[in-house]
This record gives sequence, structure tokens and C-alpha cells, in this order.
Amino acid sequence: MKHNGVAYLCGQVGTGEMVTEQTIDCLKRVDRLLKETGSDREHILQAIVWLSDMACFAEMNDIWDAWMPKGHAPARACGEAKLARDVLKVEIIVTAAINK
Repeated sequence: MKHNGVAYLCGQVGTGEMVTEQTIDCLKRVDRLLKETGSDREHILQAIVWLSDMACFAEMNDIWDAWMPKGHAPARACGEAKLARDVLKVEIIVTAAINK
């Protein structure tokens, strides 16, 4: 959804067995959606990350840090939550400025 120069993405999830696989796939989906809205990683304003188990934080965070361009880290929150399906380990919600 776009409103007043801001793109609001609903929670994105990924496929795979491990949190690393799901995070990589999830962020690929975020990239695609950002491109569709006229934005990109460098214009993310806020991200909310839900993990099914906070013990997976370091694994998810390593993928996030490698994906996020240096100097462009948005405001981010991360918490533990029961996700919509038992197989899900990570869900990411992004708000970004539209740069085009």
C-alpha cells in the first residue's frame, strides 16, 4: 500500500526449514515489493521483525546486517510472537519512503 510518499508492506514471511533460509527468502520478497512501490533498501524507514523464538535472533540478524546497506539502517524492533503457522520462524514488516 502506498500513501503520501510512503510504502507500507504487510508482514512478509519466507520458505525454508531454518530461520536463515526463511529470512533470506523473506527479504527477497521485501526487495521485490519495495521495487514495485518505487522504493528500495536505502529508503526503509522502519522494520518490525517477529521471531517465533528469540533464540534465533543472532541467525536472523546476521542475514539482516548483510542485506542492509551500510549507513541506512532503519528504526527496527524485534520481538517474539506466535506466528500464523507453526512452520514460520520469522516475519518482517517494512515501512519505506518512495524515492521515485
